[in-house]
Amino acid sequence: MAQRALSRSGQATPPRLGRAVRAAGATDEVGGVAVLLPDGEPVSRRRPSALAYAAQLPMARALARAGAGEGLAVHVLRYRWRGWNTADAHPAEDAGWAADEVQRRYGDVPVCLVGHGMGGRAALRAAGHGSVTSVLALAPWLPEPAAGEPEPVQQLVGRRVLIVHGTNDERTDPELSYRLAERSKKTNRDTCRFEVHSDGHALRQHRSEVVALAADFVCGSLFDRSYARPVADALAAPPPLGLRMPLAAGFGRSLRR
Repeated sequence: MAQRALSRSGQATPPRLGRAVRAAGATDEVGGVAVLLPDGEPVSRRRPSALAYAAQLPMARALARAGAGEGLAVHVLRYRWRGWNTADAHPAEDAGWAADEVQRRYGDVPVCLVGHGMGGRAALRAAGHGSVTSVLALAPWLPEPAAGEPEPVQQLVGRRVLIVHGTNDERTDPELSYRLAERSKKTNRDTCRFEVHSDGHALRQHRSEVVALAADFVCGSLFDRSYARPVADALAAPPPLGLRMPLAAGFGRSLRR
């Protein structure tokens, strides 16, 4: 019921950043922030799913460990609503609010938006915020263009963009994320896309490789570390090579830079 997402005043519960995830031994000064955007539903005004929020915590902890030396702080965003809700695009608005909140808390630090499913679409849409320097979209939900209007990509110019999609995803169409990446690459060379062969929407089958890829991209983008060779190659390669880069089994165990 929509009423569940209403506060006593009758208004939607405001978006909020979850408690910062910091790794043991992290520097006191925050040098960059990753905001994780959970999955959701196309249309729903119910309260956001606690399970979707909890599903992001293992990734949050892994990213915090990877960026501990540079002072990476990781937050998982709690949306106002569970759904995208057509033209309202509530999760994208909430992602923009989160970027503002990061600036308020930490000052002028770079932000990477990391989204899964519906959160992936929100991350891509909110990339135009001034503090956002990079976007990682995991199995992004990108509906077929309505009335011939494709998903916008102009907000991605000047950002580093990585899309990761399982080839067996039955919930979100991998071909739609390829088409978006192809259009983005025309105006933003710092766009690449990895395919996780035989994996589904949750990217569980090759979870360790996906987490390692995410950590490499997030820390490389926020702190100007050198990317792992496959990521650097994907960014440099022309379409379709750099947009259909296979995620190799064992990625992360023996990265060659």
